[in-house]
Amino acid sequence: MRSELALLVLEDGSVFPGRAWGARGRTLGEIVFFTGMTGYQETLTDPSYHRQIVVMTAPHIGNTGVNDEDPESKRIWVAGFAVRDPARRASNWRSTRSLDEELCAQGIVGICELDTRAVTRHIRSQGAMRAGIFSGDALPAGAEHLGEQVREALVRIVVDQPSMSGAALAQEVSTNESYVVEAVGDRRARIVAVDLGIKSRTPEQLAERGIEVTIVPNTVTFAEITALNPDGVFFSNGPGDPASADHEIELLRAVLDAGIPYFGICFGHQLFGRALGYGTYKLDFGHRGVNQPVKDLQTGRVEITAHNHGFAVDAPIGEPSIAPFDSGRYGRVAVSHVGLNDGVVEGLRALDIPAFSVQYHPEAAAGPHDGEHLFDRFCTMILDRASTGAPEGESEND
Repeated sequence: MRSELALLVLEDGSVFPGRAWGARGRTLGEIVFFTGMTGYQETLTDPSYHRQIVVMTAPHIGNTGVNDEDPESKRIWVAGFAVRDPARRASNWRSTRSLDEELCAQGIVGICELDTRAVTRHIRSQGAMRAGIFSGDALPAGAEHLGEQVREALVRIVVDQPSMSGAALAQEVSTNESYVVEAVGDRRARIVAVDLGIKSRTPEQLAERGIEVTIVPNTVTFAEITALNPDGVFFSNGPGDPASADHEIELLRAVLDAGIPYFGICFGHQLFGRALGYGTYKLDFGHRGVNQPVKDLQTGRVEITAHNHGFAVDAPIGEPSIAPFDSGRYGRVAVSHVGLNDGVVEGLRALDIPAFSVQYHPEAAAGPHDGEHLFDRFCTMILDRASTGAPEGESEND
């Protein structure tokens, strides 16, 4: 017996048929595609995918099932999940249940037997846009024939949802209460990590280096941070438009003004750019996958990196320049990394204050390990400042 019909509907009127998978019903969000061959469980549980329908470009998804060790948070955050060929059975010694069972248990509406290649090519051509998956009782009568009235009704539902531009989503994914990830072995330092949608592997990376990490809500104040007497401050990845994060940007400026070492990734990178006075803009279809080449402009090294972002920082590539905010209040800044696929700014390095950021995900969950050395760099920055007591920036030879 064939499974039920499901429809993927885009705001431009495009409709792609498939079969219901996971929970049945209706889900809405921005449609994006993920180019990694692996890592679907980490992707599903990454809070940065909040309010997004993720299309997997790899054709076979679910082969290794689901386990309790790989999630990056306590729940699935994607709004919807779209694949071509779901695994008929899970086959891995670590698996405890199938991906389909997990989607159903968490109420995640999915679609399978979808022409994901056609959908991806469409997004690459037309850009990321609002979309919806409809199945079960959410499909109107006559949906099998997809008449014009049915199409118009479904498209109208899709376009009535808010756009990702201007969306402030950090508070929807951030922790409500602070908690601590203890250092592994002897504690060398302590930092405060502002949770904008943090993945669990990030504080684990720092803890493995002897850093005690206190994760705090995105609503934290600077006074609350300083009361913890941190040796450094970290801003995490997360969803939404960086232009909407006024509180977080002002908080970050207070951190920079105090000379506290700072490291930001993904959303934390975009907020660092805005705190320095640069603009941000929405990419046509973003970068999402575990196979994105990024060049370190200081060393010339090319790293294969994990990405999940739809916005980018508009900063000048080339020689260091004075950060524009408040007539150069933060001194000189250099673009440290660029994406080799499209030249997007992938890293910023302050030369006169102890602060840097990268757009990609160095925690390697899921993804390559090429960027893990950035956690070592942050630790070195923290320990160097602690030993000298001076809030100096990095030298150009670091």
